[in-house]
Amino acid sequence: MEAGVIGSLPFTGRWLVGSSPARQVPSHGTDMFGVGYAIDFIAVDERNHTSPTVSWRTFFATEPPEIFNAFGQPVLSPVSGTVVSVHDSEPDHEARRSLVTLLPYMLGQTSRIRSGVGAIAGNHIIIAPDGSNAFIAIVHLQFGSIRAVQGQRVSEGQHLANCGNSGNSTQPHIHIQAMSSTDLSVAHGVPLLFRRFSQWGLGSNATKKVREEAIPDANSVVSP
Repeated sequence: MEAGVIGSLPFTGRWLVGSSPARQVPSHGTDMFGVGYAIDFIAVDERNHTSPTVSWRTFFATEPPEIFNAFGQPVLSPVSGTVVSVHDSEPDHEARRSLVTLLPYMLGQTSRIRSGVGAIAGNHIIIAPDGSNAFIAIVHLQFGSIRAVQGQRVSEGQHLANCGNSGNSTQPHIHIQAMSSTDLSVAHGVPLLFRRFSQWGLGSNATKKVREEAIPDANSVVSP
């Protein structure tokens, strides 16, 4: 694996790891928009549920993003560095868990790609980490929640924004990636490792282990 960026997890609490380069590269099936080594995190409760609410809408319709554990949760800076780009004008749209709603959404992927970075990344922040030539993007942020401005110095662990469901997102989650350029339309993915975190599996007898300078495994639960 090529040299990458080392930072801290951008949240507190328990989060389920979705797409991860620990399973495959590119992690999201493409390196478009610099997502080759991107990682998705979805907040879960003690039962590893992403939402405490299940209704008929869960199976047959869209759902409000507010019912998910991740929505509105603080997103923390994974590194110390300088904010080089901020975008905060995309709405948080309805979430989708049912095949009835996921299939037509997936069929609209090409149209969203043609619409540009805003339609894919949604509200996002890009940071230039100290001592690195790479950049870190955190995307799908909650509309109106971004607390940083372009050119601002930020510290590792600083509250930057809240988790949302903007852009190409089927339910509220944090998508974070390191990349070669601030221009997502031409960026290539760069590995992003996390300095120290706890990780455990989804089974009832899962054993927690501490990992250092590592990429979390897909379908595991992590916390700082």
